[in-house]
Amino acid sequence: MADSDGEYQADDASDDEFGDHQVTSSSRHDTRTRARSEKNKKSNRKGGKAAWEDIQRSWDAVVEDADGTLTGAIEGRAEAEKRARLLKDTTPLQRGIIRHLVLVLDMSFAMLEKDMLPSRYELSMVYASQFVREYFEQNPISQLAIIGMRDGVAVRISDMSGNPADHLEKLQGWVKQDPQGNPSLQNALEMCRGALFHTPSHGTREVVIVYGALMSSDPGDIHETISALVTDRIRVSIVGLAAQVAICDELCSKTNEGENSSYSVALHEEHFKDLLLAITTPPVTRTQEQGNASLLMMGFPSRTLAAGDSIHFCACHHRPTREGYACTRCGSRVCRLPAECPGCGLTLILSTHLARSYHHLFPLRNWVEVPWSEARKSRACYSCLTTFPEPPASSKGKTKEKGKERAATSLLSTLKGLSESGRYGCEVCGNHFCIDCDLFAHEVLHNCPGCQSDTRGQQITNGNANGDSTANGTGTQGNGAMEVDS
Repeated sequence: MADSDGEYQADDASDDEFGDHQVTSSSRHDTRTRARSEKNKKSNRKGGKAAWEDIQRSWDAVVEDADGTLTGAIEGRAEAEKRARLLKDTTPLQRGIIRHLVLVLDMSFAMLEKDMLPSRYELSMVYASQFVREYFEQNPISQLAIIGMRDGVAVRISDMSGNPADHLEKLQGWVKQDPQGNPSLQNALEMCRGALFHTPSHGTREVVIVYGALMSSDPGDIHETISALVTDRIRVSIVGLAAQVAICDELCSKTNEGENSSYSVALHEEHFKDLLLAITTPPVTRTQEQGNASLLMMGFPSRTLAAGDSIHFCACHHRPTREGYACTRCGSRVCRLPAECPGCGLTLILSTHLARSYHHLFPLRNWVEVPWSEARKSRACYSCLTTFPEPPASSKGKTKEKGKERAATSLLSTLKGLSESGRYGCEVCGNHFCIDCDLFAHEVLHNCPGCQSDTRGQQITNGNANGDSTANGTGTQGNGAMEVDS
């Protein structure tokens, strides 16, 4: 047998063959010498440092508090994550608050991958359910349909409807089914075109695709389908779970007037969730045709209860019920709102649904970070009365503690949007709030508690009624929130 570094030689090989294939020690020595010289050249180009010496570790940036614990650093990073979700553009823009959206889910073999735990398919179904709830929470007068891609065809999961309970019930029926086959983007887009064909012109037409494969099994030319989508003014957004695909980038770019921000690839589970839930915000109206104002007839029925032992019949689900909402035009009874009257086609909603949709048109302004120099104006949160941390002493303390405070302050300054004093102030009313109230006001209330409880607006209104034309401008709800008639 030859040397272990060479190839194995059979015992019955001839001497000539053995000599030709024998690996000598000199050849191994020359190879190792060349490898060492190449390594030396690479190390000299890097300045004598190895690759592992340039690694930046996350724990090197952790700074201890004055008492030697890491509580402040951990709370600071958690607060920065909350704050990062609120730092978005709050410029009032024209948006389509009546949306018609089709959610397309990839149910092909690619969704069996477990790079996102427990698997791509299971995680997509969970996030799809959350998307349905959040979509109707942010867009209560909009419509939604769900389509799946598997076995090279498009499968209709739920029809276009404004009832989230129906969509969630249909989604649960597909959770236990295993994904299989190839996806087909063209078949799914053609089905989306059919679902959005009869939608009224006053609403938006959107398609959201969760795509985990790197290929598409299409029966024809998908570029013709893309051209038809552009003609029908249908916007397509894609959340990829694998690498970026060229046809997906082209699809999103052409249907969104050259903007590529509608196509994103998820890096991990939390990023996937953020990308999907970000689509619940209505898109900005760009084209002049969609920007034209149009009147829409709606009905606002009241909830009624059947008298005595009588039972009414639901026209939307064809089931007997004792309570419901009667259409203001034809009198047909539906069990839930918002809905479209099955008899006359009138849109039936509540006034609260319409009010909840307006916060996208008049978003609440971002609150600013309050420095220590202005932190003495407040001791507790204006909304929940949570006690704020005391401002640091001006000239007392040991040198070592001052160094730790400076290091902690420098760490907080590197976190985007994080206030060093734990206070966030409204620029209109001037009140200070904690991070939890900041999050609650911007994501749930969409109104500033300080501005809503301010009585200066009523004083200005009374002054104008008495002939006073002067106003300081502070009572006009300058926070960008919707004004509510008292």
